[in-house]
Amino acid sequence: MLKSKKTVIGTFLLVAMFTLVACGSNNNEAKPNDSKNTDSQSSSEQQSNDDEMNHEEMDMDHSGSGEVPEGLEEAKNPKYEVGSKAIIESNHMKGMKGAEATIVGAFDTIAYTISYTPTTGGEKVTNHKWVIQEEIKEAKDDKPLEPGTEVTVEASHMKGMEGATAKIDSAEKTTVYMVDYMPTTGGEKVTNHKWVTEDELSPVE
Repeated sequence: MLKSKKTVIGTFLLVAMFTLVACGSNNNEAKPNDSKNTDSQSSSEQQSNDDEMNHEEMDMDHSGSGEVPEGLEEAKNPKYEVGSKAIIESNHMKGMKGAEATIVGAFDTIAYTISYTPTTGGEKVTNHKWVIQEEIKEAKDDKPLEPGTEVTVEASHMKGMEGATAKIDSAEKTTVYMVDYMPTTGGEKVTNHKWVTEDELSPVE
């Protein structure tokens, strides 16, 4: 009888030990998997953010011809004169913010942010900066168009922009500049970039 009890107790202890070992093994295996899943999720979220941030950067024409729309008047007293230097404070494209720019043109006009779907297809572009009064078919004289107004874009800063139907997001009278600059991230020099507004520039110290 005593031997039988010892056998039962021994068997119970063995089962309990195997159970604990199995549980410990499962817990240890779960941690790397959980970590892997978290890393994968973070990577996917980062990729999504990068795609959204770089959407315009990939499609925007970095350099322009230097031609300006008909009727665009040169600024009479710009804060930054043609030939002078300034620091770009905006980040329309990768490598723009913080770059030293050379002013190649200064013009008084109305600058707009717009939202539109490219004529070449693809996702809708929202709050694009900048399109000016002289690049909008429906714009008349010096009167700003109201936010929400539907217009036809005649600029070609990005693929699929020219001829697209857009909605005005905002409008402001300002001086816009055409600039040359070297991206802070390296690469080729950007020439005749359109447009940077006066409040997106700061003096070179």
